[in-house]
Amino acid sequence: MKDQRSYWDRVATRYDLSMRVLGGPMPRVLELVARHVGLDDRVLEVAAGTGLVTAALQPRAREVLATDQSAAMVAQLEARVRRAGWTNVRTARRDLYALDEGGFDTVVAANVLHLVPDLPRALAGLLAATRPGGALLLPTFCHDEHLLARAVSRALAVTGFPSARRFDARRLRAAITASGAIVERLEVVAGVLPIAFVAARRPT
Repeated sequence: MKDQRSYWDRVATRYDLSMRVLGGPMPRVLELVARHVGLDDRVLEVAAGTGLVTAALQPRAREVLATDQSAAMVAQLEARVRRAGWTNVRTARRDLYALDEGGFDTVVAANVLHLVPDLPRALAGLLAATRPGGALLLPTFCHDEHLLARAVSRALAVTGFPSARRFDARRLRAAITASGAIVERLEVVAGVLPIAFVAARRPT
């Protein structure tokens, strides 16, 4: 994912601004994420970016390890953690394909599954990082959910946005189920680019 890493390094300082345009579904998504995290949970967040989702995890979880593959994104994330004084959040640079810790009560990977070139490998890694019976929270932009989303997705592609696939909610559920995870909830949150919030569980 080297080419993608370069892209996210370039846009790290502008990411929060772009989410003001495309992140209309995020308030509801953050509410759902927070609801599905237990107060005693050890949480791994993959592709944490600048910490937009970390902010919803931090008040709920006992411990959060927030990671991203982009060094520039991790720098933005670390700055947010310092400013906020989040003592239960650690940050680290990690490749989604090479997660080196496991046994987490909850694994969160927000808005990244549509970006990964090797989706089965990515999902296998997320499952491996989750304890048996643990939760996976996988909110994902659905670029193929309706006509407007398809048009916006095509426009983003012209800018070099590194999307690997265009999901709708049905195909997203099918991919997660095929990985062996048990989907317990799916809610499509409306927006210019809708986000399908998926709560799944690793089998015991």
